[in-house]
Amino acid sequence: MKRTKRQLLGQHFLKNPRVLDRIAAAIAPGPEDLILEIGPGTGALTARLCGKAGRVVAVEKDPALVRRLTELGLPGLTLVEGDALALDWKPLLASAPSRWTVKIAGNLPYSISTPLLFKVLDLRARFAEGVFLIQKEVAERLAARPGRKAFAPLSILFQLHFEVRLLFKVAPGSFAPPPKVDSALISHRPRPAPLYALEDEPGFRALLRVVFEQRRKTLFNGLLRYGTPAEKAARALEALALPKTARPEELSIEHWVRLFGLIKKTC
Repeated sequence: MKRTKRQLLGQHFLKNPRVLDRIAAAIAPGPEDLILEIGPGTGALTARLCGKAGRVVAVEKDPALVRRLTELGLPGLTLVEGDALALDWKPLLASAPSRWTVKIAGNLPYSISTPLLFKVLDLRARFAEGVFLIQKEVAERLAARPGRKAFAPLSILFQLHFEVRLLFKVAPGSFAPPPKVDSALISHRPRPAPLYALEDEPGFRALLRVVFEQRRKTLFNGLLRYGTPAEKAARALEALALPKTARPEELSIEHWVRLFGLIKKTC
């Protein structure tokens, strides 16, 4: 069966008014807030934000939905037609008066949630809070603690830079069409400074990516794949009192940052 454009984009529109009200309350729009909404869809959440927020800038890729949103005539709404992944958000986020608070929110299509979250991560200095409805598994990954199977590079990077909270879960029946998985609302506020100092974040991300690619393998084997000589990898693990049999998901964020510092010195 041929899939529709909406299915290919992973679009599931939230229809449950109670859930919509709870999400709007979590965003807490105020008269001096600029809210960048990603994927407004049919405007159910947008309508709850407009009139309360100083301005809502909504980015929508589907031209038919843009026309529908335009017809709603919502107060304080600026529509931007385009791909949220490809668009430059900086001028959108900078369009608020200097005293205003900038927030990012939205019901994210499942197909783009992870790359979009990385874009949010890179722009963290430009907003005060993010509130997203995403696939439950991704939300749990963002909030996961060391030792859990969900603990991954996304967990480490987000928790390094954000205070992350998983607010509540949303069942498939709250959407039209209903997805095959549960969703969850996540909030994240940028920290004033990272949990731990990190000089080379691109290098740190590269280490996490390589080591977690084969997470069933030991951390030691992951360091070898990263290019660390065996003797130096062993010394780095010993300095952190970590066994060679340790798994990537077992390390705390502090351990990961310290390990990266040791590897940089020894490579």
